[in-house]
Amino acid sequence: MPVPAADLAHVAFRHMLDFALPPRCPGCGAVAGEPNRFCLDCWRSLAFLGDPCCARCGLPFEFGGEEPALCGRCLADPPPFDRLRAAVAYGDVSRRVALKLKYSGRPGLAETLAHFMLRHVGGGEDDALLVPVPLHRWRIWKRGYNQAALIAGSLSRRTGLPAGLDLLRRTRATPPLRGLGRRERAVAVRGAFEVPPEARPGLAGRRVILVDDVFTSGATAAACARALKRSGAAAVDVLCWARVVPVDGT
Repeated sequence: MPVPAADLAHVAFRHMLDFALPPRCPGCGAVAGEPNRFCLDCWRSLAFLGDPCCARCGLPFEFGGEEPALCGRCLADPPPFDRLRAAVAYGDVSRRVALKLKYSGRPGLAETLAHFMLRHVGGGEDDALLVPVPLHRWRIWKRGYNQAALIAGSLSRRTGLPAGLDLLRRTRATPPLRGLGRRERAVAVRGAFEVPPEARPGLAGRRVILVDDVFTSGATAAACARALKRSGAAAVDVLCWARVVPVDGT
């Protein structure tokens, strides 16, 4: 069966584009075989996360049993979100990619992050709603985009799940959390998020997948989860590109 001329033209254009602008490794910039592909060195440096892990926060376990288990921290102080999953552990390469997306004007990297986060979406049979962690309007004005919203949009296109890009709002600017302790971070973001009244009816009884790039102490995710549940969400799952894994595993 002859190949349509349009398909031949598309393949030829793709080869020309790859020759002129070859896909690059998101981590180091080396030429890669295909989009969203890391070079071998960067790939080896990534620690992909999955089972066995804490059923609540996704902290990796060395060994797993048949039944879901919680880590010590989630048993002692359960977080307000119901489930957290991350594609990779926070390290040199994953940090570099996240920073390129945030601060280097590389919005296309959101597609790469979503590509690796996709396997953790879960629950595709329900009416889950993808909601990005919001930025304050001044931060968006300065950066030009919200990286979490770009990732959520890509996940929406890949899964068919709806994305509520403006459903959750940041009501005030918060100070940079880098360098703050766990308690100071929680205080800094307390009450900083809300769901506008007009959006609450569409949220009632639904599972929300809260999307972000990096999970560190969990203060921002916790504040967002509380705001979403106060406004009627039945459950809040957190999905991110990378999460900090404590060295001592606690």
